Amino acid sequence: MSVEAIIFYILAALIITFGVLTVFTRKIFRAAVFLLFSLIGIAGVYILMDMQFVAALQIVVYVGGIVVLIIFSIFLTHSSGERLAPQKLSRIIRAGILSAIGMLFSVWIITHHLFLPVTAPPIEHSVQNIGLQLLSYTSYGYVFPFEVVSVLLLAALVGSIVIAMKIKKQ
Repeated sequence: MSVEAIIFYILAALIITFGVLTVFTRKIFRAAVFLLFSLIGIAGVYILMDMQFVAALQIVVYVGGIVVLIIFSIFLTHSSGERLAPQKLSRIIRAGILSAIGMLFSVWIITHHLFLPVTAPPIEHSVQNIGLQLLSYTSYGYVFPFEVVSVLLLAALVGSIVIAMKIKKQ
């Protein structure tokens, strides 16, 4: 087993561990910190795949943007040390059912897809080529994922504002 494979398995274990801790912790500030570590681990996987620019984007956009926004909204509400309210059983059951459906759909896609080797010549990993491909409308363009990420950032911003809003007691 190569050193690269060992580093990958260590990063994968850390990403999964921190992801699980993010979901199951009862303290909101700890969940944000665990999310931070999970996103840094994903940037490490990008570095292993020799995609330094995408790793830098991962750190700047997600770690530097979304997680900091979430942490600021937590501090604005003055509830950084409080425990989250327990969820209703009906929501847990619905979330479990939807998660199982998503997992089964992913397994079905993976088992029914033919993973053929790439025959196209590799492109040069430069910022110019990534930028051109990011805004390209051709079959290898990334305009749609770019727009999806912008909607995700908007949803994170709105969610952070909702968390930061103080509830007026009557």
